[in-house]
Amino acid sequence: MELTGAQSLIKSLETEGVEVVFGLPGGAILPVYDPIIDSSIRHILVRHEQGAGHAAEGYAQVTGRPGVAIVTSGPGATNVVTPLANAYMDSTPLVVITGQVATNAIGTDAFQEVDITGITAGVTKHNWLVTDAEDIPRVVAEAFHVATTGRPGPVLIDFPKDVANATATWSPPGPMDLPGYKPVGEPDAAAIEAAAELMLAAERPVLYVGGGVLKANASAALLELAELTGIPVVTTLMARGAFPDRHPRCLGMPGMHGNYTAVTAMQQADLLVALGSRFDDRVTGKVDAFAPRAKVVHVDIDRAEIGKVRRPDVGVVADCRLAIEALIGALRRRAGERAGSLDPARLAPWIGLLDTWRERFPLAYDAAPPPGALDGSPPLKPQYVLETLRDATPPDTILVSGVGQHQMWAAQYWQFDHPRTWVNSGGLGTMGFAVPAALGAKVGRPDRMVWAVDGDGCFQMTAQELVTASSERIPIKIAILNNAYLGMVRQWQHMFYEERYSEVYLSPDLPDYVLWAEAMGCVGLRVTSPEEVLPAIEKANEVDDRPVVIDFRTDSMEQVYPMVASGSSNDDIVVHPSQQGLAR
Repeated sequence: MELTGAQSLIKSLETEGVEVVFGLPGGAILPVYDPIIDSSIRHILVRHEQGAGHAAEGYAQVTGRPGVAIVTSGPGATNVVTPLANAYMDSTPLVVITGQVATNAIGTDAFQEVDITGITAGVTKHNWLVTDAEDIPRVVAEAFHVATTGRPGPVLIDFPKDVANATATWSPPGPMDLPGYKPVGEPDAAAIEAAAELMLAAERPVLYVGGGVLKANASAALLELAELTGIPVVTTLMARGAFPDRHPRCLGMPGMHGNYTAVTAMQQADLLVALGSRFDDRVTGKVDAFAPRAKVVHVDIDRAEIGKVRRPDVGVVADCRLAIEALIGALRRRAGERAGSLDPARLAPWIGLLDTWRERFPLAYDAAPPPGALDGSPPLKPQYVLETLRDATPPDTILVSGVGQHQMWAAQYWQFDHPRTWVNSGGLGTMGFAVPAALGAKVGRPDRMVWAVDGDGCFQMTAQELVTASSERIPIKIAILNNAYLGMVRQWQHMFYEERYSEVYLSPDLPDYVLWAEAMGCVGLRVTSPEEVLPAIEKANEVDDRPVVIDFRTDSMEQVYPMVASGSSNDDIVVHPSQQGLAR
């Protein structure tokens, strides 16, 4: 079949089962946009290339399928570097196609030329520069294979304009041949047996669950493991929803802003079973002081993660679902040999201590502004907004967040009982993530209600993608927790810089978020008092033909608690002031 390179690219995407791409045309990628007109693939025209990348991430996080973005060369390509880095940190499968100047112009500083394969070498699993149109089917097949196998992640295909215009014979790609790329799957049997032995011997074990459990679709297996053993579970920021919060063995989120019980359980554990988690610094705090008495079983599909931060007693390089299933089998066999060894009642003293901590140190906030709040500071607490929003939406609602205080409150106060219902930027901490990611999430799961919780600082970075949502009739809903500050930076300045608030004040009124939302084709609402919260949310939930933006005027003085200061031991966790005198 004779096709142009551009036609070959689109046909290859169709062959991979791509249903939607997010993109923005420009000169170098222009030939590719012509065959899109005749394709079954839906193209969503974003207003900025960063929006294309984040929308593709949102799509990928809720569906488990790779998100696809198409942008042009030069600034189009550099604008998508942040989403690539974000996806790389969070192991999100992404395929980004960038236009490039003609091959004979590469290296001449041609108009809108950048070395995007060089720029993105450190933030992609792999990238390709296509120089022959005959290679297109093979390269596309390899790109999707690399993005979705092993530890998922982003890849990039750089596509010169002359290759797009060239004619070549299209044929399905042959067998995959990628020397050096050999993703693992099945766990080592001896390692599984050693891990099972440690689990049966532990008196204070914790299942430390990371985002790898979601990537491996291992939530059902994790639930079976937890119920079989009775071991309590903590779910990191990237793993919220991997284990249901409603389950009695769920301790919630650990980390810098995790709850007291989850953080302290890890500190006091005698065994951590790390499943698809990477001992991130936001979880460990001071590494030398982290879980000092715990033995460690570390399961991860990426061999490089084993021993990178904490040397495990047992390392298992494997897909999380396969490893968990193997652990269940090994534990059942051993239970048959040793009666009572799997009885969850043996952990009763440990569970009792955890329950005491949960009762003594729940998440807490003051119902009114503290003394000394800024003049005109509203009585509306961000935590109350989230609790009301949580209770007024379906239990399978997809929640998307930006980065900052609102992200932490969302992770703390929402109840996540279903996998792939929490979409956020974890490792890179990208402000501006929420709006485009919510758009992509709604495209991926149009049957679900999608709410984004954003800060006023984050919202101003990528709000233009609400124009995309309006024009495409993608009815996402945005809750802006508008405290008129770059809130997390302000909190650090409050705690560690003697309240010297340098360049963090924004404004509650500039811009006018209601007018801005309406100008972008959305419904705009404003809430200034607690009694207005529920009616506004209910009104937003009824709108199904356009986006909705609610400007919640929240308390500018509110801090996120608990908190472990950067570089400190988790033993030094700072709880809410109302709890600071309680015995630990």
